[in-house]
Amino acid sequence: MAVSVDLVDALKRCLRAQNLTYRELAARIRMSEAAVKRMFSRRAMSLQRLEQICDVLDVGLAELSAEASRGRKAMALLSEAQEQALVDEPTLLLALFLTLNRWRQDDVLGHFGFTPAQWTGLLVKLDRLGIIELMPGNRGRALTARNFRWRADGPMERYFRHTLLTDYFADPFDGEQDALLLLSGSLSIDGVKQLRQRLEEVAREFDALLARDATLPAEDRVGVSLVLAQKPWLLQLFNPYRRSREA
Repeated sequence: MAVSVDLVDALKRCLRAQNLTYRELAARIRMSEAAVKRMFSRRAMSLQRLEQICDVLDVGLAELSAEASRGRKAMALLSEAQEQALVDEPTLLLALFLTLNRWRQDDVLGHFGFTPAQWTGLLVKLDRLGIIELMPGNRGRALTARNFRWRADGPMERYFRHTLLTDYFADPFDGEQDALLLLSGSLSIDGVKQLRQRLEEVAREFDALLARDATLPAEDRVGVSLVLAQKPWLLQLFNPYRRSREA
């Protein structure tokens, strides 16, 4: 009984990590939401049902067993050293991106110029950094939360500002899948707070969509980067026209 309880608890953590609700799970395994809730609340299910849910989550039984024995809380934030290692080695950052998005080794080797040995080496480095756990079959289990955030003014944020930001905005946003909204104005403090909450909701929705589509084949997905930002700011070109507050 203890093993079953641990496995079901591990399933719950996997569901939360992928932002998958009981309702969404029920639709995928063709059960009612009430039956799924009852199954999890009683912490008991058949092996067949367990395997079915693992398929939805794209998690192997060995991986689930490791999670059950560990029971650790996923990292919401990387350390300074972990971020710096990713900045110093771009291929390592790519390997993390692919692992978080549940790319299988065959897809990775089919889309990127890595040899099996090179791909394994990158996964080993991520494992040693404590960012993923390397599982059998070169499957990487992320030790981060699905929606983890980069450190404020940390190595990755500085790298983005100084290097990647120019690359991100280098090409026009004129494709069918592109969107760029440049908005500015004056808001009350309460209005600014409400806007920030809305941006956080959009970020959570983005995470949920990533989790929903994670099990699709690589060729059915498109890499998407979303930049959400707000700050009290006025274009520097306006500065010469501002009156001094001391005047």
